[in-house]
Amino acid sequence: MTIDLNCDMGEAYGIYKCGDDAGIMPLISVANVACGFHASDPSVMRQTVRLAKQHGVRVGAHPSYPDRDGFGRRRMEMEGEELTACIIYQVGALKGFLDAEGVALNHVKPHGALYGAAWHDETVARAIARAAKAFDAPLMAMSGTGQGTWYQDEGVEVIWETYVDLAYNDDGEIVITRQHDPVTAETAAAQALRSARDGQVQAMSGKLIDVKCETICVHSDTPGAVEIARAVKDAIAEYS
Repeated sequence: MTIDLNCDMGEAYGIYKCGDDAGIMPLISVANVACGFHASDPSVMRQTVRLAKQHGVRVGAHPSYPDRDGFGRRRMEMEGEELTACIIYQVGALKGFLDAEGVALNHVKPHGALYGAAWHDETVARAIARAAKAFDAPLMAMSGTGQGTWYQDEGVEVIWETYVDLAYNDDGEIVITRQHDPVTAETAAAQALRSARDGQVQAMSGKLIDVKCETICVHSDTPGAVEIARAVKDAIAEYS
C-alpha cells in the first residue's frame, strides 16, 4: 500500500509569509493549497501551483469557512446551500490556476474548523460532499468520524488521512487549535510509522486508536515543519 505525505500550504498572503513551502514541497507527494478564504491570495495560489508542478506534487484544494482573521479555525454557522456555494467558489478559484498550468485537481480537503465540523454535523458534511461532487473530486477525511460516512453516502470517494503534528483525543479526533504547538520530528515520525504500519494513532492520554491511513498530513505552519516532513518521509519510506 502506498502512503502519501500531504501538507496544508500556500497560506501566505501579500507580504506576509506562512511556512516554508519551498523547503517542504520536495518532501511531499500531495499539496493542499489554501483557496483565499482563510489564507492565500491569487499570486500565492499561482506560485504554489507552479511550485507543486515543478516537483511533481499532486494538488488539492483546501477551502475553509470565510474566516481570514481566525485563520479558518473558528466554527461558523452557515446553511447547507450557502456552505456548498462557498466551497465551490474557492475550489473553482484554485482550479483556474491548475487549468492554467495543465495540472489536475487531485482532491478537496476542508481546512480547520470546517474539517472538524464535518465530524459530527451531517449538514456540514453533506454540504462539503456536494461541493466536491461538482468537481468530481475525492475528499480527505478521518476514519471513525461522521464525515467519512456522510461523504461516502453522497457518492464521494474518500482518502483516509492521519496526522502527526496535532494531538488526538480519546475519540480519535485531532485537537484543532488556533496556533500549532511545536512537536519533535522524532515524535511525528513515530506517529507516522504507527499509523502506516499498525493502523493506529496514539492519543494524548496514551490510548491507541485504530485508524485508516492512506495519507499522512503535516502542516506548513507547525514549528520545524521541514524537519518534521523529512522525518516522516523517511519513516514511511518502506510503505510508499
